[in-house]
Amino acid sequence: MLEADVAIVGAGAAGLSLAHRLAGPGSGRRPPSVALVDAPPGPLRPPRRTWCFWEAGPGRFDAAVTASWRSLRVRDRRGRPIQGDIAPLRYKMIRSDDFETLVSRDLADRDAVRRVEGTVDTVEDVPGGALVRLRDRDGNPRAVRARWVFDSRPPGSLPAARTTLLQHFHGWFVRTARPAFAPGTAELMDFRTPQPPEGLSFGYVLPLGRHDALVEYTEFSLRPLTPDAYETAVRHYTGDVLRLGDLEVLSTETGVIPMTDAVMPRRTGQSVFRIGAAGGATRPSTGYTFAGLQRQTRAVAAALREGRRPVPPPAHSARSRAMDAVLLRALAGGRADGPALFCRLFDRVPMRRLLRFLDGDTRLHEDLAVGLHAPVGPMLRSALELPGLPRRPYEGP
Repeated sequence: MLEADVAIVGAGAAGLSLAHRLAGPGSGRRPPSVALVDAPPGPLRPPRRTWCFWEAGPGRFDAAVTASWRSLRVRDRRGRPIQGDIAPLRYKMIRSDDFETLVSRDLADRDAVRRVEGTVDTVEDVPGGALVRLRDRDGNPRAVRARWVFDSRPPGSLPAARTTLLQHFHGWFVRTARPAFAPGTAELMDFRTPQPPEGLSFGYVLPLGRHDALVEYTEFSLRPLTPDAYETAVRHYTGDVLRLGDLEVLSTETGVIPMTDAVMPRRTGQSVFRIGAAGGATRPSTGYTFAGLQRQTRAVAAALREGRRPVPPPAHSARSRAMDAVLLRALAGGRADGPALFCRLFDRVPMRRLLRFLDGDTRLHEDLAVGLHAPVGPMLRSALELPGLPRRPYEGP
């Protein structure tokens, strides 16, 4: 049995971020001992994926940033551009394997960190801490005992909610024959895509050079599409909307992010906590997770250094979650025209302020000012409806 002060289950963005904050640069002279438990190569490990976020100035993980932009653009259904300079913020993109390489390099010579490979069966409280039971790749049982356990694995099912939509997407990393992209500007939402009967869709373009970019098709709706439908949607966007011409698909990525007003439990035992998307780090109205999990892991690391109980804090304020619940209800109920709503916000609210709002970094009067640019009638009806709606188990795919 391996013993440690802290066990981290899952080596994705949340698990690696917490390990880096506990034992990486700046962790102090006596960091806690950490056991980082990761699934063996195979289906339990997620494929390569991309994380995006915005922040001002240099960041802790800048060495892993693939590209960043200070200009963002949104297009309405007719193609009219709404563009803004977000300085001093930068919109940053990190690919998961670059992030893991950076964290692994920084932790390579840290005796406080042990990496354990295995499939976790159970995580349970025991006297004085918690026990992680797992099987190695040969099926042999192993165990890790720790004072505190932080579980970042995706939950087996979503908690009961009044509203749950899915943000699902499929993207191509492309290289074009002609120079087709403006490297200084990221296309955040391009609503020139065919809109689904329920929810909304948009294109998303992160240029990596004049010839290279990540191009995605994204939907907010109740169910994901079939693989063929995703391919058709991206092909239509790259060919008929963007008119990129001849291109090479270098790699692809597909993902599904729950957008829900469910209460995600951050504590599942006396010594067992959830972090990352499993612990509510995803912003329900946008699907962005990376910034929220950084707030959580930063707070957990500070609590452990100060000898406090390391309960992960909510990644988003109660006010932010309440506003998100109203927006999700308005979108799911068909009361709000999603493309028109988002274009109106980006058109009438300075882009930097809107990003701060989406990150929960605005004051009440700023939130109210942003809210006045949303369709008041649909939002008010949705807000009045919410208290009477039961929370039901999620029955989607």
